[in-house]
Amino acid sequence: MEERTLSTNRIYEGRILSLDLMNVEMENGVKADREIVRHCGAVAVLARLPDGRFAMVRQFRKPLDQHMLEVVAGILEPGENPDYAARRELKEETGYDACSLERVGGIYPSPGYTDEHIEVFFAELDGDADPSDLDHDEHVELVLLSRSEIERKIQEEEIKDGKTLAAWLLCRKLL
Repeated sequence: MEERTLSTNRIYEGRILSLDLMNVEMENGVKADREIVRHCGAVAVLARLPDGRFAMVRQFRKPLDQHMLEVVAGILEPGENPDYAARRELKEETGYDACSLERVGGIYPSPGYTDEHIEVFFAELDGDADPSDLDHDEHVELVLLSRSEIERKIQEEEIKDGKTLAAWLLCRKLL
């Protein structure tokens, strides 16, 4: 059942997202409000080192008030190519360059309230890391894990970030 938009009111406009309040009418005539987070888009990268370990990051996520173990990820700058953004985020967060980078899919993490789209990549990294070059407002810790350690952390719910779980699933055919 599709919904027809009757009105849209922009409630908030920020650097990476905005919030729209929409009034809609369903095919059966029922009217309802929809709160929609508009997001600029992002990339997520599952990255493997030559020794077979994966480069992940641990960072504090304020909405949850806890540290999360995640794949490398970041927002797209306006007009930025997702491949470029994936390479940029890898370098910033881990210090590694990608020898190869392959797009493996795209996901909508929570389409019930946001239009956020994340392009997911698999990267093979070179063996030499430079110091990370983080944005001024982020602090991440590089964590290197084997395939079996990642599988165990998923089973034990130590890894529960949606984009990370999706990236692991999308990349399994390449592992």
